[in-house]
Amino acid sequence: MTSSKEALAHTATSADAAPGSQPGAARGAQGRGTPPPGPDSWRSRLYRWDMKASPYAFVAPFFIVFGAFGLVPLLYTAWYSLHNVQLSGLDHQTWAGLDNYKNLLSSEFFWNALENTFTIGVISTVPQLLMAIGIAHLLNYRLRGSTVWRVVMLTPYATSVAAATLVFTLLYSWDGGMINWLLHFVGVDPINWRESDWGGQFAVSSIVIWRWTGYNALIYLAAMQAIPTDLYESAALDGAGRWQQFRHVTIPMLRPTILFTVVVSTIGATQLFGEPLLFGGVSGSKGGSAHQYQTLGLYMYDQGWGIGNLGKASAIAWTMFLILLIVAAINLLVTRRLRKSQ
Repeated sequence: MTSSKEALAHTATSADAAPGSQPGAARGAQGRGTPPPGPDSWRSRLYRWDMKASPYAFVAPFFIVFGAFGLVPLLYTAWYSLHNVQLSGLDHQTWAGLDNYKNLLSSEFFWNALENTFTIGVISTVPQLLMAIGIAHLLNYRLRGSTVWRVVMLTPYATSVAAATLVFTLLYSWDGGMINWLLHFVGVDPINWRESDWGGQFAVSSIVIWRWTGYNALIYLAAMQAIPTDLYESAALDGAGRWQQFRHVTIPMLRPTILFTVVVSTIGATQLFGEPLLFGGVSGSKGGSAHQYQTLGLYMYDQGWGIGNLGKASAIAWTMFLILLIVAAINLLVTRRLRKSQ
């Protein structure tokens, strides 16, 4: 009888202890990050709200900064382009509708700036990208000191626009520049690069070429190193030489990258401002004495801050924006066709 009572007491003690151990286990599970039980509890609602709102909180700073420094100025520029606004009297705005755009399209200076932008863009982009592909192809081989050469290629890009333009201005100086000295050495008369039509455009383009060739070369180099080596091995087994491998393997695989650099270079050429402004010196905002290398960026600056016509300057800015949208649309169409062809 005594042993039976002890067994019953031990069983009752175990039964009393078991329920008490469950809350501790549940609290431990909750402490490890699992959602709290009970769909109507405040902790459960807070957990669900946190899971839904956290992604928006992470991306909110980007949209706030973009709205403050990108979207709001863009909308203000659109508003100014439809009004007569002078820099000396921002409070006095009169509705102009599309008059600023009509005056812009009928201005010979606008078409001159557009032509100069296109010409300088072509002169600077085509040689720049061709040299970048060639340099990247050389760096793609296992050369000694390849890391040093890559740093050297990136140095012009890291140089400020002001410093680079100052050096090139001295090189292209009419009465003591090294370029004219070399021309005189080979029997060519010196050229007044600042006053010459094609000379000024060539000089400005050379600054752009020097600054951006190395940057594009590194982009091409990264794309070349991503090409599978099996393609080159298969081409070599078929008897293709180095030049044939470059033409039939490297270039086709670089098409998306080439398209990307063309678009970026076109955008940069459309927004070209610092190089011609600093190269022109006193008449920098005019793009030379005869506006021979005045780009759209310089024309907008001259209208807005030189003359003080903010309405017309805003119309120029929106025209440049529309040009960039057209370039982006062309890029999208060409990219889709390339994907379908592959």
